Amino acid sequence: MDTLHHLPLAEIDPHALLRDRTQLDPEALAQLQLSIATEGLRLPIEVWQLSTPRDGFTHGLISGLRRLTACRELGHQTIPALLRTPASIPDAMAAMVSENENRSDISPWEKGTLILNTIEEGHFDTPDTAIAVLFPAVSRFTRARIRSHTMVVQALDGLLTAPHDFSTRQLDAIAAALTGGHEDLLIATLQPVARSGAETQWSTLQPVLMDIAREPTNPKTGRPRRMLQLRQGLTIRREPTPTGWVLRFSGPEAKKGGLVDDVLDRVEQWFQKG
Repeated sequence: MDTLHHLPLAEIDPHALLRDRTQLDPEALAQLQLSIATEGLRLPIEVWQLSTPRDGFTHGLISGLRRLTACRELGHQTIPALLRTPASIPDAMAAMVSENENRSDISPWEKGTLILNTIEEGHFDTPDTAIAVLFPAVSRFTRARIRSHTMVVQALDGLLTAPHDFSTRQLDAIAAALTGGHEDLLIATLQPVARSGAETQWSTLQPVLMDIAREPTNPKTGRPRRMLQLRQGLTIRREPTPTGWVLRFSGPEAKKGGLVDDVLDRVEQWFQKG
């Protein structure tokens, strides 16, 4: 059964779940502060107990970001909070997601991250279960899309500098490549531009994704081969160009100048016989 508590503000993590990215309106926040200061807080916030306390936080915020912010700026030490039980958490989170969807556009990356956050906290067992509860009104196609974007977040989180700037179609293309078994290739492609902006990262990924879409890898033959990783510390990736192919060498072994000379010698032997 959900119970009402007065929790220390310092123990509530306002960012435990992703929510809309709109900035709090200063005027509306000032009016809310005045209302709380004169009449008290009429509606408690909603929280859940974190499975593992982190950074001093013991509870995560489900709804009530504006109320929480206003009370903090008023200098309150505690706040009335409805502690959701495992049985009621899914419905409370679904209501929060629905409210955010109506207020602003949540990026595909944020939706995938939200799904993974709820699973990590133990609220849902699988992405499919989380999506069904948090996004009950969407079509089967949209659910499958959110599931594929969740897979992208799981595989590439930390490599994309500004993942929120990637469009739905861009994440669709990345998800298709991951489904085809090319996670290592995408990671190797992104690593050299890990600190670049979204535009540079996409322009680096795009030819690789187009090549995968144009000629999927045959699961029986493993061809075409798009990457070779050797234990000696050498990675070779092929990349299509308008006029042919580029081979990109990376890793400690690639820094040795003689490597490229050896490759050129071998190619010369193949094509200049006799």
